[in-house]
Amino acid sequence: MKTYLSQPQDSFAGLAEKFNIKDENYLRTFHNLNCPEENIIHGEIPAGTEILIPEDPQYFAEERHAGEDADEMNGYDDEAEEEHQDESDHKAEEESSTEDHDGKYFVIARGKAMCNKGTRFPHFKVTSHQKHYWNDGSGEPDYLAVTEDDLLFDPPVQSFGQCRLKPTSGGYLPCACIPAGKWSKTYDKVKVMGKSCVTEISELRCATGGKITVLKHGQQAELGKSNISNADSRTQHLCNPVIDFDEFREETGENNEDAW
Repeated sequence: MKTYLSQPQDSFAGLAEKFNIKDENYLRTFHNLNCPEENIIHGEIPAGTEILIPEDPQYFAEERHAGEDADEMNGYDDEAEEEHQDESDHKAEEESSTEDHDGKYFVIARGKAMCNKGTRFPHFKVTSHQKHYWNDGSGEPDYLAVTEDDLLFDPPVQSFGQCRLKPTSGGYLPCACIPAGKWSKTYDKVKVMGKSCVTEISELRCATGGKITVLKHGQQAELGKSNISNADSRTQHLCNPVIDFDEFREETGENNEDAW
C-alpha cells in the first residue's frame, strides 16, 4: 500500500477516483482497517491526514469507458449513478451460481461484516443453529457457520457505527440495522439444518438502504508440516528477516524425516 497526504477539500469519493479505487467505501474501509486508531475517519477527511491507499488489484475499478470524463464535465450525478448501481446489484442478487463461489470461504461467527453506508465492522452473530462449525473440532462458538437466516451482529446496538444515510448537522445518526429479508448469493449446495451457508460473496440488504457484505470470512489458514518442509529458506528470509527459518524448521522437527 502507499500513502497520500490529504489536502483541504479532499474526499474519499474524489480520492477513490484519483487512485482508480472501486468506490469511496472500499477506500474508507481499507484506510480505517489499516491506519492507527487516531487516524480513523468516519466523516470528512481532515487536511494533513495520511491516507492509506491500497495497491492490490482487487480494490481497483474497471477501466473507464470513453466519454465518462465528458459526462462528468457536463454535470455527472454521482448519487444518481450510485442509486442506479444499487438497483443493478439488487437485480443480480439472486443470480449467484455455483461457479461464483469457487475458491471462496464459508463465513463463521468470528468474521466481520461491512455496510456500504456504515463506519464500523461488527462480527456475525449466529442464532439459526448451534450445530455446525467450520474447521473447528472443539465446538467454539466463534467457528459456527453463518447461514442465510443469521441477520444479527455483534455488537447488537449500532452494529455498523454511524449511518451515512442519516446525516445531521454534527455528522450522522447511529446505525439501526434492519435486515430486509435473508442473505442472498448464499451457497445452496451446502446447508445447515436446511439453511444455505453464507460465503465471502453473500449480501444482505438493510431496509434503511445500505448493502451489507462480508469484510472478513473469519477462517485462518494454518501452516502444516508439508508447508514448512517444502518452504524455501531464502524466500522465507526475505519475507521474515528476523526469523532464522532453518533453525525454526529444525526446532519443529520438520527436517527430521523420522519425526513423521
